[in-house]
Amino acid sequence: MYIYIAVMAYFVVLFLTLRDIRIFKRTGLVSYRKGAMKGILASTVVLLGVLITASNPEFGLLVVFIGIFINKKGFDREKVFINAGTIDRLLGKTDI
Repeated sequence: MYIYIAVMAYFVVLFLTLRDIRIFKRTGLVSYRKGAMKGILASTVVLLGVLITASNPEFGLLVVFIGIFINKKGFDREKVFINAGTIDRLLGKTDI
């Protein structure tokens, strides 16, 4: 069960990273580039946590949690969604 939680966390971090990359490619905004770079680092840490979870679930999930904490976007971002719906925001489509 723990491995499923860790793998799901990995896919979520990877999805958000790919979304930031797509928004950066469309708009060229630096804050989304920084978010994508942090996401790449975080996905690497989470993947390491997934591999550790197979042998030691508690420590592996701790590493996954640290990776998710690294993925936290702690800076302000520009508004790129004006009239976009929920699905458009989820997929990274921008109004700019």
